[in-house]
Amino acid sequence: MRQSTNYIVLLFLWLNLAFAYGITTNSGYGGFPTPIAETFKDSLDWADYYFNIHRFEDAIPLYKKSLRETDKAQKIHILKKLALSQAALDNPEESIAHIYDYFKIDFQPTFLLHEDFDGIRDEENFAKLSGTVLPKITVWSVFYFFVALIGFYVTFVLLINKKIDKHARILIATFVFIHSLFILNICVNHTNYVFEFPHTYLMSTWSSLLYGPLLFLYFKRVSKPTDLSKSDLWHFLPTLVLTVYLIFNVYGFSGTEKVNQMLQRLEEGLNAGDSTKLALLVALKAISLGFYALFVHLILNKNSGELSKKTRIWQKNIYLIHVSYVVVYLVYGAYIVAGVNSGVFFHAPIVLMSTMVLYIGYAANVQPDVFSGLYSYTNRLFPKYVKSGLTDSLSQELKQDLIALFQKKKLYRNNDINLDMVADKLGTTRHNASQLINEHFNMSFREFVNSHRIQEAKELLEKENEFNIIDIAYEVGYNNKVSFNKAFKKDTQITPSEYLDSLKQG
Repeated sequence: MRQSTNYIVLLFLWLNLAFAYGITTNSGYGGFPTPIAETFKDSLDWADYYFNIHRFEDAIPLYKKSLRETDKAQKIHILKKLALSQAALDNPEESIAHIYDYFKIDFQPTFLLHEDFDGIRDEENFAKLSGTVLPKITVWSVFYFFVALIGFYVTFVLLINKKIDKHARILIATFVFIHSLFILNICVNHTNYVFEFPHTYLMSTWSSLLYGPLLFLYFKRVSKPTDLSKSDLWHFLPTLVLTVYLIFNVYGFSGTEKVNQMLQRLEEGLNAGDSTKLALLVALKAISLGFYALFVHLILNKNSGELSKKTRIWQKNIYLIHVSYVVVYLVYGAYIVAGVNSGVFFHAPIVLMSTMVLYIGYAANVQPDVFSGLYSYTNRLFPKYVKSGLTDSLSQELKQDLIALFQKKKLYRNNDINLDMVADKLGTTRHNASQLINEHFNMSFREFVNSHRIQEAKELLEKENEFNIIDIAYEVGYNNKVSFNKAFKKDTQITPSEYLDSLKQG
């Protein structure tokens, strides 16, 4: 009985050893292959077992085999383990490749902080990846953030300032807004929060071709007493085309698609926050800036003599900042097109854009009258004309034309005369015609017309002729005797009949 018991114990030990040996080889029980042993060896659990005991060489092929047929959750798990395994084996390139694959499924940049990456943390590509996707705060990013906030505030201040010509303030406010949006875009990119908020990717790129047109149209507006025409809308066509392109190729993408697009650029050694068409965009923007800078220069040279000294200095400074930005951007563009890192020229254009925002912000709060250019009018007796487009020389010229219309051509005799008719004859706006009469003759349009009518009526009454009072009223432009009598008495303090009687008595 005791001998039988010993045999049973030995048999149990033999089977136990055989089983243990079988699942650690390709043999199965006691060296004989079994389906169960083979299946267990190829499982994800067995790969995790190898990983946990730091047998990474054995874990990696099992992870790769499991990666072929698995769901998203397991794929994320496997890619993370593969990245960590390769890092532990000091294979940075393979590890980084798995990290990219993992990020494209589940972007969690804090994974890079795992202690198992310490062995490859100083590798160039790993350091670049970490420095690009992990959020960070720098002096530059703080500066850009506050400049952007100031720019948005300045945009609001300009839009609500009724002392600035409406069209001028919309143009210059939009000009400041797109600068501020671009600076904020750079700030988000610089802090790597573009990955946290992927819909900020290229959020300012739609306005790349808008800087030149806005500044040009602004200076065009404040240099002429006429409104912008519909043909000026053609200047916005390139921006419209670019915006439509971006909607279908960037803005319409999901957050995950945008992250993957940025990761693809980063994997190719490019700046993640830039467009895939960066070189083309930079070239087009540089050309646009250059041409419009020339157009603005021509406008300033043509009209500088008619501006006040303060306005002239302000416009000159705006133009110099813009031209400096254009020059620096052209150099930056040359680097980009050539495929060379721009170095210091990355920050130089943004600093000049920040200077533009801050200078316009200063002017908006200290001297807002400079924004209207030739539309500024400082005569405090007529504050409602602060937005007028009349210069002194033009005002004097129109005054002489107005006198000729009323004294020589006797335009007032038209019984349907109105301000629009006078403005049309003068070739100016209704607003400017009203301003002429108010400023030079210190009376309203109706008073101005009546003064000429009554003056001629008195001359006709003084002459011995066959005209009666009603005929004279019609002759000078009145439609009825009542209106004539009322206007005549207001001017002379007596009625036309009384005035005629006084003449006979005299």
